[in-house]
Parts: sequence; structure tokens; C-alpha cells
Amino acid sequence: MTDRLPQTDLTRHRRLAEQGSLDRADLDAILDAGFVCHLGVVIEGRPVVVPTVYGRYGRELYFHGAVASRSLTGGTPVCVTVTHVDGLVLARSVFEHGVNYRSAMIHGIPRKVTDPEEKLAGLRRLTEHATPGQWSYARQPNRKELAATTLLALSLEEASVKIRTGAPDDADGPDAELNLWAGTLPLTSTWGTPVPDPALPPGTPVPDHIATRKGTKRP
Repeated sequence: MTDRLPQTDLTRHRRLAEQGSLDRADLDAILDAGFVCHLGVVIEGRPVVVPTVYGRYGRELYFHGAVASRSLTGGTPVCVTVTHVDGLVLARSVFEHGVNYRSAMIHGIPRKVTDPEEKLAGLRRLTEHATPGQWSYARQPNRKELAATTLLALSLEEASVKIRTGAPDDADGPDAELNLWAGTLPLTSTWGTPVPDPALPPGTPVPDHIATRKGTKRP
């Protein structure tokens, strides 16, 4: 049986409902395909949207920042979004133009992670989410660095998912008689050649977990 996302006043698909999904697997796939989210929070009565790295573990999303960051206090409602642009939808009329995309919007009140073991595990998840294999390769955070870092965990129970794929929607309308080209312009991202730090000693090898990502497509 498909694991369904609950609908709430915040997550109900009121516009373009046909692009909405209640399948939790779609939510997980969108989150797993990225590593940067936008965190929306109200600070001193004003909305602020902050880009930050995240990592998914089960039904929680971890994100972190400096202890002094005003957007990472926890305990107040936030909205987190992740969007992937898969291409432009170029119709016969400008009005029908659009974007093929995958997006997720998560609502909730994040909790501040204070347990030392969970905090370390959450930071590992953040690192491994973006670059699998890097946590074991690089030096791990010390006590001072851990103390200077805030880690928040946000439940994935209240989320809205939308996905748009395919061709323009005006093929059966009057604009189809205009004899204009219409279709999609796909957008893909691939990892490039690793660029070494100029300060590295000559001959320092690129670790396999980084080198093997060259030329691979981001999901």
C-alpha cells in the first residue's frame, strides 16, 4: 500500500491540483535528489528566507548553521522548500509557457538537537547527503566546533509535493493553428572535474568517492 501524505490546511493542493502528489515516495525522492533547501522563518515580524544545506534521515530533515544565526533558534513555525527545475515548457503562446519541475514544501516547528550522539549523527547525515563518503574521509568536528553549531530537525509529516512533466498544454487549442514550434527545453546538471585546492601538495590524489562523481548526473 502506498504511504500517503496527510492533507492539512497548509498542504492541500488548491491550484494546479493535478500536479500535486500525496505519495510519500515522491517527497523522499525530491529531498534525496538535492542538498540545498530554502528555510523560511519570521524574525522580529519580518519574513526571512535562508538557503542552507540539509540531509534527510527517515521522516526528519536535518539542517544546521552557526549558533548565532537568528534563523536557527528552533521552536517557531518554519517553511522549508526544495525545488528542482527539469526544463522549460515553451508553448505556442506566452500565456501557456511553464516549467517542468519537482518541488516539496514542508511545514512544521523544528526541534533543536541537543543530544550529543544525535547531533553527531545528524551532522554526518548532512555531510553524507551531499557527498557520500566524505564523513569518513575528512576530519570530523571537534567539541569546540560542535558547540558552535546548531542542528535542527524538522518532521516530514506536514508536506506538500508538486510535480510537472511533459509537453505544453495548448496542442488542442486555437493556437495550434499558428504553425509555431512548441515543446520542452530540458535542463540537466552534471558534476564536473574536481578542482584541487592550490595549496595542496603536488600529487595529492582525488579520493575515489569524489573522483567517480565526475560526469555523473545530479538526480
